[in-house]
Amino acid sequence: MTARILTSLPLLALLAACSTTPAYETPKLASATPATWKALDGWKAASPSDHVDRGDWWTLLGDPQLDALAQRVKVNNQTIASAEAAYRQARALVKEQRASLFPAIDLSGSATKTGGGGASSSSKGERYQAGIGASWEPDVWGRIRGAVNNAKASAQASAADLAAAELSAQGELATNYLGLRQTDAEIALVQATVEGYQRSLKITQNRYDAGIAPRSDVLQAQTTLANAQSTLEGLAQTRATYENAVAVLVGEPASSFTIAADPNWSATVPEIPVGLPSTLLERRPDVAAAERRVAAANAEIGVARAAYFPTFTLTGDGSSSATKLGDLFAASTNTWSLGLAAAQTLFDAGARKAQVAQARASYDAAAADYRQTALEAFQDVENQLTAVRVLERQYALLQTASTAADQTEQMLLNQYRAGQVAYTDVVTAQASALSARRELATARVSRQAAAVALVQALGGGWTGVKE
Repeated sequence: MTARILTSLPLLALLAACSTTPAYETPKLASATPATWKALDGWKAASPSDHVDRGDWWTLLGDPQLDALAQRVKVNNQTIASAEAAYRQARALVKEQRASLFPAIDLSGSATKTGGGGASSSSKGERYQAGIGASWEPDVWGRIRGAVNNAKASAQASAADLAAAELSAQGELATNYLGLRQTDAEIALVQATVEGYQRSLKITQNRYDAGIAPRSDVLQAQTTLANAQSTLEGLAQTRATYENAVAVLVGEPASSFTIAADPNWSATVPEIPVGLPSTLLERRPDVAAAERRVAAANAEIGVARAAYFPTFTLTGDGSSSATKLGDLFAASTNTWSLGLAAAQTLFDAGARKAQVAQARASYDAAAADYRQTALEAFQDVENQLTAVRVLERQYALLQTASTAADQTEQMLLNQYRAGQVAYTDVVTAQASALSARRELATARVSRQAAAVALVQALGGGWTGVKE
């Protein structure tokens, strides 16, 4: 019997080279990958580069305080911490599944002492026992390897989820920080405007006191000033909201976190180069995670298929029993055995067929999710490229509009002092000038925000990629 078992081992090893898992290929998109972006000439196709280190992309914005906050997000953000724990869990599962490829070995031992009140000595004595056992299921049909590959692909998807969580948190930080700085810029503008309105009110009051201007001019000046002051209060609330959002992202209580206003802050808009590959989006963590889940689903098909075939289990046991501890490992007290067992399900009313069908359907769903994620990635990049170009042109136009509105405001105020125009003309010009200034400040930061959105759409920017 032992000889038969030993001679069957090479056959089992040969069968272990078999696999029921389908050969995996990355699913093709529903349509061909575009060679260029329609929103930006010069971008062309290239090989995917998901492995490339994206680096600290936020440094493109040229803000040391943002750089420091981004580093704190990496360490303290709880969403990232949760994703990192999920990744560690997935890696541990890979190790657990891989362990099934190797034999399991058990060791046991015991010592007993018996005694009694009778005259016979046969009821008294000591006995020592030791045993070792091993069992192994050869992976004949690739079921265990399929489970390992499923776990590995799932772990890789979890790693991509972690990268996505980091990218999302960093992008959200940059967006909220820029929103805070935009609000700071608007507060400074409105504060300067309030001071100007206060001077206008004083001029109007003096003209009224001199009998040159009507009381309505004073009331209009007071209304304009109060509205601007109200706007200032609303901006303070907006700033606090952005500041509190940043606090959560860096893992600190909002009540103890502050960002000081920076009067010298200026918006740095990153230069977006031309000639970068359209397949940059394949660096996106969500696209990578979706593709890895397709691979995991493909491996699961093999696991389900393996249920059609028999399972084999090799067992080995050795034991020793003696009345004296010194005799426990003597050859005369040792016994051993080897065994080979096989099991095959003959009838299950279609359960295995249904499991394979479920696995195939899961694969089809994962492949469809991957294609949809890739299509949405293309959409996202096109939208952000369009926004970058449109905002660049809008900013130049708004600069012209703001300059003209400022000049108009000053001209009408001078004319009012000379009694040449009504105060209503001054109020209208002041409102237009303030609106133009705020729109220009918003557009400046919107260009930065669009660059941040493009970085996220491309999976972490465009650094480290060759054309």
